Amino acid sequence: MKLVLRIAYLGTNYCGWQVQPNGVSIQQKLGEAAARLFCRECDIVGCSRTDSGTHAHDFCLSISEKGKPGLETNIDTDSIVRALNTYLPEDIAVKSAEWREDNFHPRYDVKCKEYIYRFYNARVRSPFEAQRSFFYPYPLSGEQLENMSRAAAHFVGRHDFAAFMASGSDITDTERSVIKSDIFKIGDIILYSVAADGFLYNMVRIMAGTLLEVAEGKIKPDEIPEIIASRDRRRAGRTLPACGLYLNRVVY
Repeated sequence: MKLVLRIAYLGTNYCGWQVQPNGVSIQQKLGEAAARLFCRECDIVGCSRTDSGTHAHDFCLSISEKGKPGLETNIDTDSIVRALNTYLPEDIAVKSAEWREDNFHPRYDVKCKEYIYRFYNARVRSPFEAQRSFFYPYPLSGEQLENMSRAAAHFVGRHDFAAFMASGSDITDTERSVIKSDIFKIGDIILYSVAADGFLYNMVRIMAGTLLEVAEGKIKPDEIPEIIASRDRRRAGRTLPACGLYLNRVVY
């Protein structure tokens, strides 16, 4: 059986999920904690390759013994959660643990992922939002937010999102099904929530940047279908920083 964890983390201090030669990653920290607890090297497989500085409210991963399909241990899941949290830094937390069949794959078995992009829209920056949201100091009116919502709705459905993929990406299958695309405002926080069966590299950050350019009047709300159809990255908006991006929910 594979051990499957749900974790949350602040990605500010990490080079992303995946192990990298030039920085500390979330995957590396989980691997080190698992090796300490189970006294053996483990394979750590995640549900997504989040970028440097990206955060997660809900991230799923599996742990198996190195070179084997599963993991053997007599430690119960509650004790596993407590022990791993003892070994992990404070900006990574294990929320739950369960056992799944050996053929379970955290990435390929995903039915839907939901991301949130978080804007802090106030005249003065907040130290409590630093590196946890994108600071936008120009007040957005109700009309501007309505334009963003109208534009966001055009993303829903199955489309070729090549225009919303980072330039230089070698992915050729660029069709994805978006099932939710909404804008919310809570006080000084504006949230862009989007759920889909999968995402391209930088897709959410480009979508969020495009919606911001709609608010700025640089792109018209009903121009989104034309941009999608163009498959031209130059037609879409800018890529917003990773600090505002959160993997919010993973559904199997």
